[in-house]
Amino acid sequence: MTSRDLPTGSVTDELRRDILDGRFEPGDRLLEVPLSQHYACGRAAVRSALVELTTEGLVEREANRGATVRRISITEAIQITEARAALEGVIAAHAARNATDDERTELHEIIDDMRVAVGDDRAHDYSGLNARFHRRLREMSGHTVAAQLVANLRNRASHHQYRLALMPGRPNESLEQHAAIADAVSAGDESAAAAAMDAHLRSVIDVLSRWGDVATMP
Repeated sequence: MTSRDLPTGSVTDELRRDILDGRFEPGDRLLEVPLSQHYACGRAAVRSALVELTTEGLVEREANRGATVRRISITEAIQITEARAALEGVIAAHAARNATDDERTELHEIIDDMRVAVGDDRAHDYSGLNARFHRRLREMSGHTVAAQLVANLRNRASHHQYRLALMPGRPNESLEQHAAIADAVSAGDESAAAAAMDAHLRSVIDVLSRWGDVATMP
């Protein structure tokens, strides 16, 4: 495929994925010429991708500096998680209502894989399984609006989410919280699913708040 043949959407999707996977770190400059060479596309396609990812909150564009991968402060990460808590409670409840037997089985298979990753101390794999668990819940819920909003919020705070997976002891704690969500969804208990999701995300907020406290200590 030549640079003129590559759809703009593909450039946007590839750049978004590379940012979320950590290939571009917060604060990294995103220059049009190197990016057009890297993705084998024209500069116009790169420019359009940067505009779209700016609206998503992943990229920051400044006069005389160009585009960079946006840094998310602890305060903003906490606010993002608070917003997620409201939305993902709805998603968990709808997943409990709508998930098929095969989907409920799949959730527990993900939990089993998460246990193996924790046992083998594979933080990167655990982080990926965590993202998969939440993505599948969104898909099972059938709540399109909440799913789209949550996907955007998770993307914006992806760097902090990966840091959480690296914290000693945090994956074990997170694993049991995810297992509680899966159990409630499997039981078809909407209230319990929403409550388990809220407990999980409140725990995330607690960890982020402690990071903030450390960052502001004299």
